[in-house]
Amino acid sequence: MSFDHFDYKGTRFAKAAHSEDTVSYAENEFEVFDDDIFNVTYPKSGTNWMIQILNLIQNKGDHEKSNILPIHIRSPWFETLGSQEQIQKMESPRILSSHLPHHIFAKSFFKSKAKIVYTLRNPRDVIVSLFHFTKILKIYKGSKEFQEVLEDFIQGNALYGSWFDHVKGWMQMKDDSRFFFITYEELLQDLRGGVVRICKFLGEDLDDAQIDLVVKHSSFKTMKDDAQTNWTQLPTDIMDQSKGSFLRKGISGDWKKHFTVAQSEYFDKVYQEKMKDLNMNFFWEQS
Repeated sequence: MSFDHFDYKGTRFAKAAHSEDTVSYAENEFEVFDDDIFNVTYPKSGTNWMIQILNLIQNKGDHEKSNILPIHIRSPWFETLGSQEQIQKMESPRILSSHLPHHIFAKSFFKSKAKIVYTLRNPRDVIVSLFHFTKILKIYKGSKEFQEVLEDFIQGNALYGSWFDHVKGWMQMKDDSRFFFITYEELLQDLRGGVVRICKFLGEDLDDAQIDLVVKHSSFKTMKDDAQTNWTQLPTDIMDQSKGSFLRKGISGDWKKHFTVAQSEYFDKVYQEKMKDLNMNFFWEQS
């Protein structure tokens, strides 16, 4: 899973999407407003799904208002190349996306009243999603074998570094009133319930009909069929979806079709060791 990269404070970034200057700016100089909402995830954990949910909530379920811009423009990643030009055009309250780990997140956030919605996903499914993503995103070069993706993920050599460190870093904020976390699996099981919880956290008072519209327009099928949300508008020299879909299945448990028994046992051992000090049980562990 090779890509041209640089490391910044222990985290791996892609030269095609970031520079040391943009990451340093995001950490040290980016101005956070009190009404900002940050959609934070480790990559391949439901980022675009949450962009859709948050924008629909902000627009009271109005799909036309929410869907004016392509999804990657309406909620740009504030640490990436070219994002500041987009962000300057945004009206408040802004919904901003990020994959940054806690230790290099915007310093101004921690002095603000802004809020973070953090989405987690079973890391086994993250690996599978990442494996398929390497086939269509042009930054990835050379071999893209599943074992290689698995090993890079475990070693923290994937884009945005270690999933384990990312989750443990952000879970330091689990009791902060500005921080809300939910899992991809919870959203799959009860999307409406998840939307209601997110509305409560954001202080958004939507009626039942508006919540129903949010749920309707954030379904996987709706997003997969919509050019504003399925990333098909990106040029093929950036993402070639003739080799696979950006929005692929929208399910949980697909890892069981990809991991061998040995790979599953290996990952479970690593997972238990790396997460043993967190003292939290996530939704995908409850079985």
